[in-house]
Order: sequence, then structure tokens, then C-alpha cells
Amino acid sequence: MQTTTLGKNGPTVTALGIGTWAWGDQLFWNYGNSYDKNQVREAYLAAINAGITFFDTAEVYGLGESESLIGQFMKEDGRSVDIATKFGPVPWRFSADSVYEAVTASLKRLQLSRVTLYQVHWPFSFFLSQETLMNALADEVEKGRIGAIGVSNYSAQQMREAHQFLAKRGIPLAVNQVQYSLLSRQIERNGVLATARELGVTILAYSPLAQGLLTGKYSPQSGNSPDGARRFSGAFSTKGLENIAPLLQVLQELATKYQKTPAQIALNWLVAQETIPIPGAKNARQAIDNAGALGWALSVEDAAQLSAMSESLI
Repeated sequence: MQTTTLGKNGPTVTALGIGTWAWGDQLFWNYGNSYDKNQVREAYLAAINAGITFFDTAEVYGLGESESLIGQFMKEDGRSVDIATKFGPVPWRFSADSVYEAVTASLKRLQLSRVTLYQVHWPFSFFLSQETLMNALADEVEKGRIGAIGVSNYSAQQMREAHQFLAKRGIPLAVNQVQYSLLSRQIERNGVLATARELGVTILAYSPLAQGLLTGKYSPQSGNSPDGARRFSGAFSTKGLENIAPLLQVLQELATKYQKTPAQIALNWLVAQETIPIPGAKNARQAIDNAGALGWALSVEDAAQLSAMSESLI
């Protein structure tokens, strides 16, 4: 199984993770209706059986249910995995104590004494300054409760500031988790990707399959429509799907060439950009499909073709 490090000298994790926003989330993903705890458990086990042992969650996912489910699954299964979770800098959190309390609550739900990666979910500074926040996170590293510090949705400048605050404590910024896919390449243009590479910060790519658009499941001809809040997105409308049809066609052609699925091609393209994609998986089939993105590589020419095609659409 391919592995990579978080940051320059951080923890080693599998080169692809599983995002668990959908585990317990009823509002956006319709958890409890189109899929349930049993299918999510099967996704967890299928991922580990396929060699994927890195799971990304957050305290806000399902209002803590995602963390609780993972905690249950880990206890039932017993195998070692790497967990990344997140802190939400909401307005009523205004002191370093709130970081300690949030880490404690997440660890309790996860039934762990330590997580591999702890990330700041958004770059909001209401009453808790970035300097205070980063120092509080550094304290947690020194206590041994988190292995590495990350941020999420940070701009290039915000990432640089967080890096500088942590450097004063002798602790590297390991991760910036941002939206990145063949249909969302803003980080290539706004300086985030270049700054991450300069600072040695690993990019975790969320929504790497554009919430399912790059799987090939949805097309103007298929008649398929997503459930949950996605059904209201213009991206899944007939017009939206027609706009990306040329890219979906190239994905399918490459899938045939490599004997892979379109999703595996799209994920492998992200691996080629030296990022860690964290696609979701609501069942075992999706988890196994995600794992199939590793262990092989697109040719330079084919990766470049995908880059050019997606660039023409966005």
C-alpha cells in the first residue's frame, strides 16, 4: 500500500484516506434513509481490508455522530488506524481552554487517547486569535494527544501565518485540507498549492470526486439523481452535467485503457499532484473502489490530458 507523510516529517499514513462527512449526517447526505450504520460499518471494514487505514472526520459531522461511529468501529475491529479530526472555531470558543475541551470531547467519542491529525476546520477568528489557537494546538502536541497539526480551508496567507506561529514552538504545520478535484482547481491559481509546497505542508483534497460528479454515475442520459441536498445543486442538473460531459468521456476512455473506474482515474490524478485525496464512502463497494486508485499511476501524458480537459471546463 502506498503511504506518505503528513508534512515534512509528520506521521506516515496511507496515500489516500476515507472522508466520513456522510457518516451520521442526515441533512446533506440523508444518513438513516438511503444508507445506515450497517453500511457505514461495512465501508469502514472494507477500507481497512483493502489497505486504507486513514480516516478523516470532524466534531461537526453528524454533530459528533461520525466520530462516535468510528470509535465504535475501531473498538469492535481492534486494528490500528490513523484518525484525523477537526476543531470548529465557532464564536463562543474564545480561549485556549476551548481547544482542550474540544480535543477531550473528540477523543471521548473516538474512544482514543490520541489522534494522528487535528485540524482547524475554518480560518475564522472571532474572539480566539490564530496565535492563541496555534499555541493551544501546540500544547496538545506536547501533551501527546495529537500527533500533527493541520488547518482546513486556509488561504495561502492564512496558512503562512499559522506556519509561522507554530514554528515559534518548534512544531511544523502538517496539513491544509482544501477542496481540490478535476472540477475544482482554485488552489492552483490562488497560491495555496504553491505555498503548501514551499512550506512542506501536505494538501488533503476533500470532495475529490466533486460529490460524485466524477464517478460517471451521473450524466444527462443516465437519469440518476443524487439524494440529500445535492439534488438542489445546479451541478447535477441536465445543463450542469452536459457542461462536464467532455471530461466524463475522457475519464471513461482512460478507465477502459487502465481497466479502472472513472472515479479511480480521477483520484489517481490527484495522487499524481502529490496530494492525499479523501473521498467519501457510504458502503463497502465505494470504499473498495476508492482503494483501487492506489498501486498504479497514470502516464504523464494521460495526466496532462486530464489536466488540459478539466482546465477548459472551469
